[in-house]
Amino acid sequence: MVRLLDGENVDKVANLVYRILRLQEFFTRIIEVNHPKIEGPRIYAMWHCHQMCIHGVQNRSILNVLISRSRDGEIIAKTVEQWGFKTIRGSKGKKGAVEASMQMLSALKNGENCAMMVDGPKGPPRVVKEGVIKIAKLAGVPIIPIYWYSADFTFVKFPSWDKLRMPVFITNLINIYGEPIYVGKDTDEELARQQLQASLEDIEKKAPEAYKEVYKWGLFKRKPSDSSQYKWKP
Repeated sequence: MVRLLDGENVDKVANLVYRILRLQEFFTRIIEVNHPKIEGPRIYAMWHCHQMCIHGVQNRSILNVLISRSRDGEIIAKTVEQWGFKTIRGSKGKKGAVEASMQMLSALKNGENCAMMVDGPKGPPRVVKEGVIKIAKLAGVPIIPIYWYSADFTFVKFPSWDKLRMPVFITNLINIYGEPIYVGKDTDEELARQQLQASLEDIEKKAPEAYKEVYKWGLFKRKPSDSSQYKWKP
């Protein structure tokens, strides 16, 4: 996010961002594709550039989103909270990272879900870091990969370090999910990291075809209650 601010402007900018995105919400339709039907808490894993895909995830009141303690992160956190999500604040320092990890573990053990941008906060982009694997292993919960996609030209790529993607005006989108990844106590963490990396890359490849199927069946035109989730077999 472009750095426009000083500390006094954070609330004003966050409120402005929320109002803009709240307006965009009326022009955006998200269909969930292959959301795993599992019980209990889980960690949703996404690329930093797809951070706004959490808007399509259900039960936002129990979804804790990990966000950095940077000034830009402060704007994102305040915006996300106005949308009804919970936030957990991390930082680059070791102490801040440990504190954020403990908050995530507490939320997961209380039956809530978490969401992490697994290549954040500053990259390299599209390379899974080990943090999500360690937390999933300690909490004993699955990781669910998410990738969002649209063929519409209104799905805009911004010139940020992560190439942030978001809808601008009328946009039809899908959130496509990978199979849950379980990290057992004896699981090799590097192998699990590679598995998550491969899953995110796999659903990225499948997303265009899944989008075509959703469009073909007219799901974007139906009432949200009729087509919020869709099972697709490639």
